[in-house]
Amino acid sequence: MKTQTLIGILFTLLERQRMSAGELAQKYNCSVRSILRYTDELTCSGIPIDVARGANGGIGISDAFKLPGGLLTREEAARLHEALLAINEQLRDPALSSAIKKFEERYPSEAGEPASLGNILVDSGSWGDEHNFSDKLALLDRAITEREELTIDYVDREGERSRRRILPHLLVLKQNVWYAFAWCRMREGFRLFKLGRMRSVVKTGKTFERRPFSRKDIPLGFWPTESTTVYARFAISPEALPFAQDWLGVENIVTREGIHTADVALPDDESLIGKILSAGAGLKVLSPGSLRERVAAEARRLAAQYEA
Repeated sequence: MKTQTLIGILFTLLERQRMSAGELAQKYNCSVRSILRYTDELTCSGIPIDVARGANGGIGISDAFKLPGGLLTREEAARLHEALLAINEQLRDPALSSAIKKFEERYPSEAGEPASLGNILVDSGSWGDEHNFSDKLALLDRAITEREELTIDYVDREGERSRRRILPHLLVLKQNVWYAFAWCRMREGFRLFKLGRMRSVVKTGKTFERRPFSRKDIPLGFWPTESTTVYARFAISPEALPFAQDWLGVENIVTREGIHTADVALPDDESLIGKILSAGAGLKVLSPGSLRERVAAEARRLAAQYEA
């Protein structure tokens, strides 16, 4: 974490030239004293950091300073380039596009070929989406950077619509689903909001002060209570194996004598039954019995709908 913060401060100063210690502390969620300690370490490393007091003061770095040519190996530069391209394919951010061009000038590809998509392409939009999702993602990303309050028209898991004012602090990508970790004015607390459930996102014109949080404050499990967890065992046919590997995780699948099974803990939410049925007959619930019956009941209901 310390190394990431040091590198972040260095690149921020290279981009902005001068910032106050308070601004850097807010950006990197630490104290002003920590920022001053980090800048001392950068100075000891040979980077010309200047700390000036007063109304027009702040922490700066000389315009003449350049990153050393051997900072990244050819392979490191190539992998970083691919990561930047993959992120920008989703965000489509002008500042990031400009940074990529500068990076390409500083670290040209081995064969000199023009920039491509690299080896990784990230697209979280729905089929047929003409960058609408990317535009929404980019708007949230800018709002986090600029600390802008947003109004969202949100649909929860029960299908209820509500209008919320949120203070976005972080974008989270989990199992190819994007979430905004934001302070909800209505609930007076941090919440995770699925971007796919946001029917509209509008700036309010107001800014906010970031609230402190750490990684442990983000509910990455998404179903923190035992009452919303189901411990299930599945039998998996060969044709459903790719689906099961993507959804359940290859590490949870055991193969013995050509028979595939999986024992997993899953969130027992409104999407669980539909997810199981989407695998067709290739995924069979072995236990618990209550889940087997719920899947069977839904399958009968679907069959009746099409037989009518």
